[in-house]
Amino acid sequence: MTATGISCAQKAQPPAPYGALPTQNQLNWQENNVYAFIHFGINTFTDKEWGYGDEDPALFNPKHFDADQIVKSIAQGGFKAVILTCKHHDGFCLWPTKTTEHNITKSPFRNGKGDLVREIQQACKKYGLKFGVYLSPWDRNAASYGSEDYVKMYRAQLTELLTQYGDIFEIWHDGANGGDGYYGGARERRNIDRSTYYNWPSVWALERKLQPKALIFGDIGADLRWVGNERGYAGEPCWQTFTPVSNIPGKAPSNGTIKSELSTNGTRGGKYWMPAEVDFSIRPGWFWHASQNNQVRTALNLWDHYFLSAGRGASMLLNVPPDQDGLVYKTDSIQLKLFGDILKETFAKDLASGATATATNVRGGDKKDYGPQNLFDEDQFSYWSTDDAVHTPTVTVQLKGKQTFDVIRLKENTKLGQRIDSVAVDAWLEGNWKTVASANSIGSNRLLRLPAKITTGKIRVRIIASPVCPALSDISLFSQPALVQQLQSEAEKGRQNNAQTSTSNWKIIDPVDAAVANITDNQPATVWQAGNAGSATIILDQGKSRTVLGINYLPPTSSVGAIDKYNVFISNDQKQWRKVAGGEFSNIKANPVLQSVHFSTPVSARFIKLEAIHTVDGKPAAIAELGVLE
Repeated sequence: MTATGISCAQKAQPPAPYGALPTQNQLNWQENNVYAFIHFGINTFTDKEWGYGDEDPALFNPKHFDADQIVKSIAQGGFKAVILTCKHHDGFCLWPTKTTEHNITKSPFRNGKGDLVREIQQACKKYGLKFGVYLSPWDRNAASYGSEDYVKMYRAQLTELLTQYGDIFEIWHDGANGGDGYYGGARERRNIDRSTYYNWPSVWALERKLQPKALIFGDIGADLRWVGNERGYAGEPCWQTFTPVSNIPGKAPSNGTIKSELSTNGTRGGKYWMPAEVDFSIRPGWFWHASQNNQVRTALNLWDHYFLSAGRGASMLLNVPPDQDGLVYKTDSIQLKLFGDILKETFAKDLASGATATATNVRGGDKKDYGPQNLFDEDQFSYWSTDDAVHTPTVTVQLKGKQTFDVIRLKENTKLGQRIDSVAVDAWLEGNWKTVASANSIGSNRLLRLPAKITTGKIRVRIIASPVCPALSDISLFSQPALVQQLQSEAEKGRQNNAQTSTSNWKIIDPVDAAVANITDNQPATVWQAGNAGSATIILDQGKSRTVLGINYLPPTSSVGAIDKYNVFISNDQKQWRKVAGGEFSNIKANPVLQSVHFSTPVSARFIKLEAIHTVDGKPAAIAELGVLE
């Protein structure tokens, strides 16, 4: 007899599932949660983020396009799937669609007989990566946008993509819908009701019929939720369940009306199982721009964001935009390879392999099905569990000799829901238990990175809080390779060198406002905001005429008052002004990062004037930092 009074030979019943549960597609996603975006299209050749829709297809001409090089570069980074922007907001389709003339057959690419979607799909097949498609719901080229005819066209495009390119891993729907556009020559603003126009439930139904194994990214009824930012991190904690809340007072949440800021953390005990997808780019922009070739994220930066995304139970969806030649740029490719090396070397050896464990409680005394040895068998769905009344047990792990590590991985058997609220990990150091890590939310994957490596022969995991008995399936230990320390040392040297770089000698002469000094204090957290809504201007005086290449604009991290439409003027006497740039900072609300405006040619000027024409939220224009490119 065991301590619980149940015979060891008797098979205990499994715990009852808790809360919302994942589908089989979502369970499969757990093992493929590091994948890549490919943003490529007309914007690559116009130096824009969002095309207006009036671009000539003849502009699309990547003369050295190599799908093999692109996908191989991504595969070397350890990514397991690719999602291609088959059509962005400009409406240009990268496959020979029958729905619109605005497609790849009207371009010089492959003499008008190319199918870029197929080439990427075939390269993914060659390198063993899954393939997904992005199809923008917004189409700034289509004359029918805003009418029912466009909805039919959109579904026809989806049908082509989901029936002609084999198995699709994920179907991606962007949240940008409606606004200024070409629209077949109308050149006007068209607004649609995002919650009803596309009839998303019927779109989901079509997609599940055509590709039943595909994940759907979107709002209510989809498989994955947007994490609520494009900066590369999930919340702490990040629950894999979610209860949407409408951003329209008094209206029930629906597709297109969800408060995205709540997605970052999700909802404890939420209505739906909807893990977060963390989409961000290896560059400041989503499309390739020559001006950003020296702003590529380093492998170390990607490694940090891996822990902030996949390490918090979300996915890491990294955008890798090919250049105008149709290749992954050399800097991007090098950093991807380094990141892949770190990823591979870190998880090559589980230092908890061969460990033994004892627990303060085992469900029904059934050590075979629910004992702690299940924590080390590399099966996410075998697990250690306790009796129903035991919610805060402890498991002590005796390692196979002393091990040196700095990464701890925990997983739950998510077939039974996300059960554990908080957990702590202790290590036996210098004759005592010392807490070395703790976390809220575990779910399908939780990585705890220690500030420094530790060496011990024994650890213990304490469940601090849980509404039900736990179902913990994995405890693993890893050691980051020496490459990480080497890159950290190089990065520190680079920071020291950059700290010695001088800044341009200029000052703001208009507006006359004490707070305007926040624009030039090199402190992104301090912000200047105009006194009134509407257009606002900033005039910079450089003291004498200088050769100027452009300006940099950093919006507030909150994106409140972020400028999305602007003009830039220059002058040498403040009497005669000449416009040298103008346009929009596309996607700045979701991705409030540094924006660079490069003039078409270098200019000589003493005075520079930035005119903020419009902001993303209609609030007074706000600037965190403003700089001049000389």
